[in-house]
Amino acid sequence: MARAPVNFTNQFLIAMPSLREGTFAGTVVYLCEHTEKGALGLVINKPIDIKLKSLFEKVELSLDRADLAEVPVYFGGPVQTERGFVLHERLGDDGGDGGHYSSSLQIPGGLSMTTSKDVLEALSSGAGPKKILVTLGYSGWGAGQLEDEMSRNGWINVSAEPAIIFDTPAPQRYDKALSLLGIDANMLSGEAGHA
Repeated sequence: MARAPVNFTNQFLIAMPSLREGTFAGTVVYLCEHTEKGALGLVINKPIDIKLKSLFEKVELSLDRADLAEVPVYFGGPVQTERGFVLHERLGDDGGDGGHYSSSLQIPGGLSMTTSKDVLEALSSGAGPKKILVTLGYSGWGAGQLEDEMSRNGWINVSAEPAIIFDTPAPQRYDKALSLLGIDANMLSGEAGHA
């Protein structure tokens, strides 16, 4: 009997201690898409030394939202680090445009991930989504790669909570994501346990 494919879309991937070195050490990745072809996610807890105001200046846009000017840009992952990715709430419930920008991925659970400049243009004019997380780069896995890493105790997963992405200070996101599972970071082991 074939096993049904696993789908981790709209979940947090929390790096286990076995990933203590390298790119993903101590990260929480929000998984935007997971299919049989692979997975795409954004690291949500690694701010880089660029503020949104500076990023907007680099793409020749002003930023008329004081609430966003000093918000950090995040390292989203090691793939396409020169490209911006905007994770945001969908606007449909409050009479907005529903978050439909030219290249938006509508994620089950109420969030969208957009790579097109039109979301930045909307934000520039004071409109656009209220809650956003902007990354440079993304995290990607080929077919079966993520499942393999999880079977080797590289990641633990839990249903995502948008408040952790948008309302929790970055240094607390790892512990907050673990707390969704009732786990304290000090309880984690780097050893895989397979019966």
